[in-house]
Amino acid sequence: MSLKEKLANDMKEAMKAREAGKERLSVIRLVRGAIRQIEIDQKVELDDEGVLAVISKEVKQRRDSIEEFKKGGREDLVAQNEADIAVLMEYLPAQLSEAEVKALVDEAVAAVGAKDPKDMGKVMKELMPKVKGKADGKLVNQLVKAAIG
Repeated sequence: MSLKEKLANDMKEAMKAREAGKERLSVIRLVRGAIRQIEIDQKVELDDEGVLAVISKEVKQRRDSIEEFKKGGREDLVAQNEADIAVLMEYLPAQLSEAEVKALVDEAVAAVGAKDPKDMGKVMKELMPKVKGKADGKLVNQLVKAAIG
């Protein structure tokens, strides 16, 4: 079953659950809308990898929002975004731990022979296909900077 089919099925389940699935339903509808928008704009049919990219982008947006809401003292919106992230994470592959990402960073640094911060682009180019959708980009960036900085 593709991710798009899983989202459609989960949306139906959430609709049947009425009150219990209301928040879940809104998040799934939002993601399906974002997927459809990209498909219409780019005139393509997204595969699972494309859908994962959309879901990852939605998670990143919510994480960024959480930081801003915390600064503004809006705990209600922080809680809402955390709940949204929990729903979205069900559709992403299992996330790599910091230690696993660090090991991949070390491998990539060794593979490209990075010695200084100028080589960060090469390292990221080598590393991102391995961690795409499995690790937070901000964490990867920090670990790469630490490894070659």
